[in-house]
Amino acid sequence: MHIDFYSARFTAYQPATSGNEEFCEDLPDTGPTVFVLDYLHPSLKLVPVDFRIIRNTTGQGRFAQWEDVAALGDLEPLTLYYHPPVIRPDASFQAEYDFSEKGEYIGIVTAGHPTNDNTYRAVFPFAVGTGRPWLTLAALLLVALGLAVWWRGKRKRASTA
Repeated sequence: MHIDFYSARFTAYQPATSGNEEFCEDLPDTGPTVFVLDYLHPSLKLVPVDFRIIRNTTGQGRFAQWEDVAALGDLEPLTLYYHPPVIRPDASFQAEYDFSEKGEYIGIVTAGHPTNDNTYRAVFPFAVGTGRPWLTLAALLLVALGLAVWWRGKRKRASTA
């Protein structure tokens, strides 16, 4: 993740449903979610960083950017979760939120500058409750394989009768 010139590694976890599996974009389930931002840029350890989650009402879907979010106006009434600015000298920011509904959301990370009043933002749209498409695909493939084996066996029995 890039917060202007800063960089950080963003990871989300859903321990209740996925254990230690890491997610960097969409989240397969609703429920408790842990967000971790590990700072890769050393200056991030010196500045306040905050984190906000809003519903994605920009109309831009996955392509929402800060300009789209800013156009929504006051974010306070749209905010589902807010972690106030904190300086993390250990270079790891953590926040937790319990998603009760499936849907499209936007995470917003804001960081200051160590020597001036500049503010930098990263916006990342994500979906919650998307399921696990690979699991659905694997189940469909297993069903198709089972049907093919059953059909082949049926045809073989019919030809020997």
